[in-house]
Amino acid sequence: MKRINYIDSIRSPIITEKATILSEQNKTVFKVHDSANKKTIKKNIEKIFKVNVVKINIINQKTKQKMKQGRKSFRSGYKKAIVTLKKGQSIDLTTGV
Repeated sequence: MKRINYIDSIRSPIITEKATILSEQNKTVFKVHDSANKKTIKKNIEKIFKVNVVKINIINQKTKQKMKQGRKSFRSGYKKAIVTLKKGQSIDLTTGV
């Protein structure tokens, strides 16, 4: 199994209406690498953003079949992590790392 770099394991933040509501509860949502687990995600988030992670929930988004112009197409699936931070801490996603 190929070892992934700590920056590569966190693919991108997910900024949706639901994720914005979660940010009020000290939670941030990230799209992560398919082979990442809770321990590596926690270590990498703490290393990149210099915050304390309390809890991590991982969700596997399944592939969905869509119809586009009368043809079947697929929206690719991905793994996302909901990261709960220590009270009083936050990750500012508008600035770069």
